[in-house]
Amino acid sequence: MLQVLQSNQYGSFIMQLEGSCYCGAVRFSCDAYAPVPYLRCYCSICRKTGGGGGYAINLGANAGGLKVSGSENITVFHAVIDGEQSPAERRFCNKCGSALWVQDPRWPDLIHPFASAIDTDLPQPPEHIHIMLSARPDWVRIDDNGTEDRFDNYPSESLEDWHRRHNVLSGDQA
Repeated sequence: MLQVLQSNQYGSFIMQLEGSCYCGAVRFSCDAYAPVPYLRCYCSICRKTGGGGGYAINLGANAGGLKVSGSENITVFHAVIDGEQSPAERRFCNKCGSALWVQDPRWPDLIHPFASAIDTDLPQPPEHIHIMLSARPDWVRIDDNGTEDRFDNYPSESLEDWHRRHNVLSGDQA
């Protein structure tokens, strides 16, 4: 069941998401302004740390609404990109290894929960967009008959812009 916290006249909303790791040692909730899991990232970082399907899907949420229980069971990982440590902090359960969310101090108001960690029923996206295909391994198949957008790197449209275009972005972010 979707729990809409706030609506506006354009049909946009903030959705409360509940999430957890596999073993249950970490549970969290957050208020998502971009809750539709449409963007599949095949970069080596997402693929290797997130696992699911050879890609990871991040959602957009407000950091101020994040509530966590079991924070003592969280480990932070900083990926290395082009020889430099990324400031982005990937949070994982240190008991079962589940990827939970990414947070970057350059954008302190945002968190990006992994859709794979969310227990709340998420809205079904009207489309999927495949990004970072230059890093996709050969074993990962994309069965979309060529109808979904594909990018070797990043698309020009942001997570927020995609949600705005599909009228599923919180009025607070518009």
